Amino acid sequence: MPCNSIREIVLKLPFDTLTEVYNNGNQKILLYRPSTLSERFKNYDVRTNFQIFLKIGDDRPFRPNHLRLLIDLKLRAREIPQAREKLLIAFDEIFYGQNPLDAIEPLRDIGFTQYINPIDITAILAQLFMIEQDIGYGRRSTFDPPSLYIQGWIRTFIESDLEIDQIVYRICRNAPPAVKYTCMDNKNHPKYDPNAELLWYLN
Repeated sequence: MPCNSIREIVLKLPFDTLTEVYNNGNQKILLYRPSTLSERFKNYDVRTNFQIFLKIGDDRPFRPNHLRLLIDLKLRAREIPQAREKLLIAFDEIFYGQNPLDAIEPLRDIGFTQYINPIDITAILAQLFMIEQDIGYGRRSTFDPPSLYIQGWIRTFIESDLEIDQIVYRICRNAPPAVKYTCMDNKNHPKYDPNAELLWYLN
């Protein structure tokens, strides 16, 4: 669903209840809004904090992290390099607010065999991770919007020729994505351009 709609759903979630927000028949995405936060998240606002869970088949729900999303996209881009531009466009459109299921429609006929999740699950997770950063990030961000941090890494994992090991090493050390993938979308950067063309970072 569109970003604004899912954001409203997130902000109206009941506390301490696991709520299903997407189901493709085999995998489910659920959200949980805790009423109390641990010491680790003391800088976060309990009103905007939520947790993302994934349930695969009959297994217990677990909390996927950003690497699940990013490595999934890297595998797809590495297997079929000709699909990189379509992947970039789809996930940029999600970042800019489009319904994820609409954004990935051009990807459904591409015969990916290397991935972690079905493309619809990957797309919904991407949208939720972006919303999580935009409404729940508890500290001052280098990026405006804060979700540009994860979007910069999405672009990196799809477009970069670096091996997975090299890119994962950088993000696991909390390094920001390269400026080339964020500057024109970042309101905090001198090169910010609200009228930048789609895929501006490839030029």
